[in-house]
Parts: sequence; structure tokens; C-alpha cells
Amino acid sequence: MKFNRSTTNHDHATTETAPAASGSHPPEHAAGRHEPTHGERLVLTDRAQRERFGGAQVGAGFFGWLTGIGVAAILVGIVAAVSAAVGDAMEVTEDELLGRSADIGVAAAIILVVLVMISYAAGGYVAGRMSRFDGARQGLTVWIISLVVIAIAAALGAVFGSEYDVLARVDVPEVPLTTDELSWGAGITAAAALVGGLLAALGGGKAGTHYHRRIDRV
Repeated sequence: MKFNRSTTNHDHATTETAPAASGSHPPEHAAGRHEPTHGERLVLTDRAQRERFGGAQVGAGFFGWLTGIGVAAILVGIVAAVSAAVGDAMEVTEDELLGRSADIGVAAAIILVVLVMISYAAGGYVAGRMSRFDGARQGLTVWIISLVVIAIAAALGAVFGSEYDVLARVDVPEVPLTTDELSWGAGITAAAALVGGLLAALGGGKAGTHYHRRIDRV
């Protein structure tokens, strides 16, 4: 009985320690492998694309600025036509509307700032829609390009004469910074237009890239 009991225990131990069949495979979690989910793959893909194609895009910013110029010209034409139709009821002159007057009334200042913000928002949206990533940076690029163009046009006009001031030949709102004597109203309007335009461009850029984020979530 003692011999048989020992043999039985030995056989049982041998059975427990027997290696697995050669055709069997360990489970994936035992080998330490992890299959990424659909959401994780989207995150990894978005991160790789952002690293390669993200950042400020000067080309998108330039075309966004051109869009803003076109929108501004259309809006100025509409407001000027309405102002001419209603006569002096609006108390807004075209020079005030374009920011070319040293003394700007309250109504003209509000309309000027609103036109500038709408124009920058449209430009930022186009830049963000074109670039796919970093919408706020694209809007900032539109705003910076606008300031650079204004500075270059003002410098050309100051050096070579007003006939080289390109922006003066286009009916678009201008920030009244080149007038010799600015009133307090014009100065406040200029600051509001600069800050409002920047915020509108940033918001428009983020709105433009939001369209791509919606597609990525599908």
C-alpha cells in the first residue's frame, strides 16, 4: 500500500508539471500585448498628423487675410448703401466707416469695430478650415499678416506718396493709426478694432478646425 501511494503521488505531480502542448498559444494578455481600440488608434493618428502638419501655416493665413479683405469690402458697400438710403439718420460718414477720420462718432465706431471683427472671423475661419490643425494659430497668423500689410502700405505711402498707399484705394475698414492727430474716440476705436479683430480671428480659426474634428469622430 505504501509503494502504490507513492507511485500515485508521483504520477499526479508529473501530470501537473507536464508542459503544454506544442500547438497551444498563450493568451495575448499573458504575453503583454495590447490591441489598441478604435478610439486609441484615432488619438495616435491625430497626434502623428498634428506633429507633422500642425503649427502656423502662412499660406492658409494669407488666403484667410484675402478672404477677410473681400468680406470687409462687401460689408462696407452694404453699410454705405444703407447709410446713403436713410440719409443723415445714421450719422455715419464713409470716412468714419473706413477709419479715415480723426474724429469718429459712437455709431461709426461701433459699426467699424463690428465690421473688423466679422472680417477677421471670416479670415480666421478660412485659414483654420484650410490647415486642419491649430485653428487659433491660423487665426493669429491672419491677424499678424494684416498688421504687416498695413505697416508696409503705410510705409510705402509715407515714403513715395499717397498714390502708393494700396489700402487707401480699397474700400475696407482701416485701423485709424496713420492720422496725424487722433481724437480720444479714434484712439479707443483703434484699440477696440485691434483687440476685437484678434479675438475674432482666433475664434474663427478654431471654428474652422472644428469641422475636421467632427469628421475625425465619425
